[in-house]
This record gives sequence, C-alpha cells and structure tokens, in this order.
Amino acid sequence: MGFAGLAGLVQQEMGRELVSGELFLFVSRRRTSAKILHWDGTGLCLYSKRLAGRRRFAALWERAERGQVRLTMAELALFLEGAEVSRRRASRLSIIR
Repeated sequence: MGFAGLAGLVQQEMGRELVSGELFLFVSRRRTSAKILHWDGTGLCLYSKRLAGRRRFAALWERAERGQVRLTMAELALFLEGAEVSRRRASRLSIIR
C-alpha cells in the first residue's frame, strides 16, 4: 500500500489521527518488509525497509490487543534493525539476538 491506503487504515481501522505525531508501522505478511507512515508537520512521509537474505521482522503483534503495539523509539530502532523482540511481561519488552 501507498500513502492513501495506509492513511485510510490509520484513520478508519485504527481510529487514529495522522497529524498526532505518532509513527505508524506496517509490516508485510511475510515479515520481510516494513513501512512507517509519519506526519512531519508539513506532509505525510512514508519510509520503507526490506530486510536482506532470509531475515524477517519480529512478529510483535501476535500477543497484542487488536494487532496494535506501542514501541519506544529505541525499541522501534531495534525492530527495524531486525532484532528479535519478545514480550515477557505486558510492561516490558525483552530484546533477544
């Protein structure tokens, strides 16, 4: 999906505002690529990353409510690097390499 499709998901499916300052992360079914949708104050930005080789992004949302997960910027950076992240407790994320 591009700008319009992802923006529609954010507003209609998630019930969130694009201009909230939040980053919205979307991961492909095969977990080999990810996109981030972000409002920078002047317009929408769409960032994309595809992992090389057989690497896959962690499936953080499998144990999440409604498929939505809140990450800190540090956790997002680790996720985008391809680090394996697992939730052991609801209030804490554990990073496993």
